[in-house]
Amino acid sequence: MITIQREKELRATIRQQKSQGKRIGFVPTMGNLHDGHIALVKQALSICDYVVTSIFVNPLQFGANEDLDKYPRTLEADKDRLVQAGNHALFLPKTDQIYPEGLDQHTKVVVPSLTQDHCGASRPGHFDGVTTVVSILFNMVQPDVAVFGQKDFQQLAVIRKMAQDLHMPVTVEGHPTVREEDGLAMSSRNGYLDASQRKVATFLYQTLQQTADKLQNSFSSKPVNEDFAQLETDARAKLTEAGFRPDYYNIVASNTLRPATADDKEITILAAAYLGTTRLIDNISITL
Repeated sequence: MITIQREKELRATIRQQKSQGKRIGFVPTMGNLHDGHIALVKQALSICDYVVTSIFVNPLQFGANEDLDKYPRTLEADKDRLVQAGNHALFLPKTDQIYPEGLDQHTKVVVPSLTQDHCGASRPGHFDGVTTVVSILFNMVQPDVAVFGQKDFQQLAVIRKMAQDLHMPVTVEGHPTVREEDGLAMSSRNGYLDASQRKVATFLYQTLQQTADKLQNSFSSKPVNEDFAQLETDARAKLTEAGFRPDYYNIVASNTLRPATADDKEITILAAAYLGTTRLIDNISITL
């Protein structure tokens, strides 16, 4: 695996690979890699000839009171994992390469329709930071395929719409959520949990499963909006009782991320909740 820090070198490398007819895969990350990230790399390797993974902790997607400064940086361990996975190139841009005139002066890419609710409501400006940096990285790497995890369901939907709306020649692929043995979705932020919180954390996924089962099995007739609202209320109460501080728990149409109605068949349950100061997100998608 080669490590690249400058855009000029990256472009030359990609140009060389494409001149040989190779299909370029891309996995953007913020580092502190776990098995979920490696699964994305392996998916990219399975469908592409040359895979670039980037590590860049993007300051534009962190709010004023969020964990940018303490976000874990584990570069040497990350390199080892990528080498073992078979990744071809690691791109390590610096902040002044991505935002040469500073965050405030940089052009931003905004996807308005899918970013108003859920994480977008809880973290104003977060998705503007995500879509801006991903569009920059897409332009730098020029991939044919980019792979993202479905754990960040809203983010995946937003990036897909951005690529579609801006006619980017990139296929955006999703990878199913990778979980620990007890069901907890793998996340870099799981490392913030203490031992007692870690035992409780899996209850978020269990609650999602319970709601999904009720949606599929408990309605003898077509569900109505009140059914969805009651399920959301019940789930938030269960999470609170278990020690979480729910941020949101929303049953939505998978394609629009708007509140589900009785006519929707493809449903996603989106959830975010705090354990102490650690914010966990997860989701389940089902077909009614």
